[in-house]
Amino acid sequence: MKKYLLISFLLLAGLGASAQRFAYVDTEYILKHLPEYKSALSQIDGLSKQYQSQIDESFNEIDKMYKAYQADQVLLTDDMRKRRENDIIEKEKKAKELQRQKFGPDGELFQMRTKLLKPIQEKVATVVGETAKNKTIDFVFDKSSESTMMIYASASYDISNDVIVRLGYKPGTLVK
Repeated sequence: MKKYLLISFLLLAGLGASAQRFAYVDTEYILKHLPEYKSALSQIDGLSKQYQSQIDESFNEIDKMYKAYQADQVLLTDDMRKRRENDIIEKEKKAKELQRQKFGPDGELFQMRTKLLKPIQEKVATVVGETAKNKTIDFVFDKSSESTMMIYASASYDISNDVIVRLGYKPGTLVK
């Protein structure tokens, strides 16, 4: 009897597991086919080259100042030497600050990349979700990312509120 119950349970569990439908997309492949994505990338690339040119120009100027300082160092008084050293150091600080402003984690290039690419990525994610719903797919994964990433999941499989309730809290009330 126990044997039949166990077999019945395993069969039902197997049927339940097969009811879930999975799919994958390659967002990198999809994005490469979108003209607006290519256009955004070329804008970002152009901006990156422009910023890099500005930064290279600043560092080249610093290099010239340093070489001139080395050539004149013997002829300079202590006061003049310190002033020129401070000028070089200040110029270098400004160049590094410019580099951080343009290429840093919150820099202009990152912000422009987000501004241009985020709407395109959201559009793709929306269409992936709509396609999954139309094809009754429960989960869609992205195979192009380094770590497999879920792009779409059917809301019917979200157990977040159940977990909150089992932890003894009321769903919908956020802690501030």
